[in-house]
Amino acid sequence: MAMNEDEPQPAPAPVPLDRMGVKELERYIAALRAEIARAETYVAAKQSHRSAADDLFNFQ
Repeated sequence: MAMNEDEPQPAPAPVPLDRMGVKELERYIAALRAEIARAETYVAAKQSHRSAADDLFNFQ
């Protein structure tokens, strides 16, 4: 069964931060920031594709 991108996805279990040292937390934060940047790139690409499709079908 294909997943609909508009359906909410289950939230992942939180990472236990209390067991991490400072360096581990810094690496974890860096990894999260990289993942956010990757997701933002996909959002921008999808918005661009949608805008192009809207322009194609907009006959005003």
